[in-house]
Amino acid sequence: MQSFHEYVKKAGQSLVKDELRLLQVNLGYKCNLSCRHCHIEAGPKRQELMSLPVIEDCIRFIARAGITEVDITGGAPEVNPELPDFIRLLRQQGLVSRIILRTNLAILDSDEYEHLPEFFARNNVELIASMPCYLEENVEFQRGSGVYQKNIAVLKMLNCLGYGKDNLKLHLVYNPGNGFLPEQQSELERAYKESLGKKHGITFNSLYTITNAPIGRFRSQLEKQGELEGYMKVLVDNSNSANLEKVMCRSMVSVDWLGRLFDCDFNQALNMPLVLQDNYIGDICPEDLLNQPIELGSHCFSCIAGSGSSCQGSLVGKAG
Repeated sequence: MQSFHEYVKKAGQSLVKDELRLLQVNLGYKCNLSCRHCHIEAGPKRQELMSLPVIEDCIRFIARAGITEVDITGGAPEVNPELPDFIRLLRQQGLVSRIILRTNLAILDSDEYEHLPEFFARNNVELIASMPCYLEENVEFQRGSGVYQKNIAVLKMLNCLGYGKDNLKLHLVYNPGNGFLPEQQSELERAYKESLGKKHGITFNSLYTITNAPIGRFRSQLEKQGELEGYMKVLVDNSNSANLEKVMCRSMVSVDWLGRLFDCDFNQALNMPLVLQDNYIGDICPEDLLNQPIELGSHCFSCIAGSGSSCQGSLVGKAG
């Protein structure tokens, strides 16, 4: 199988950093769930959490780089006690136009975190919620028993707060359960909206389809089932070179809980940091990242296969 480096070269492309628009902040790998497809292998036993000093360095970097969007992820970012202060500081300083938070929904059903949705709404935080399927059995296959009903309860509560309506954005995320590519995003979105609307009265703005990268727990699952080679063939055979101009790593950087910079969350999971003399976010001059080569690996095929995949869904229709 050809390497991703070879594929990019044959396509006559080069993958380098363009002007930065988005900083994805991974607040840590601790999570209330241990999902089968999790590339970061998050779970309740993980203890890595970003400290307030690193968060403050992230904010200074955002100001220096003129970042307009911040995408907060994990693990479950809600478990980091510094999350509210991070959001408050971003809003108080007026640094960004868009704050995104990625949630697994189920965590917001617990007493410890049930106050957060109102806080998110007051601070106009856009939510991207993982909902692997609109069918209960498929959600529980990936996430565990009881998760589906918790998700439904939280989605109804978010709708009551105005999410998925008015000006509060609520997006859902679909991940395939096994080694295949997502269906067309627009078709799946219609199916989600019809099913969740009819059964539960739930509304949301958009569905994002994300192709599973062959890393972390998903890779282990494929290896155990003897399906890794077949899945890689699916990714390579369905590669679309037109998607190379649209991949998110061109205009974003990802920062881990220690403040180290990566091209994306997948590279973070594989411990493939940006190759810089000092890649701590507090020490970097943003201008030095312009035209920085992107670190590539075979997992990158998951971002360009079929309709393409990014943290904000299919690449179809997105500008290069």
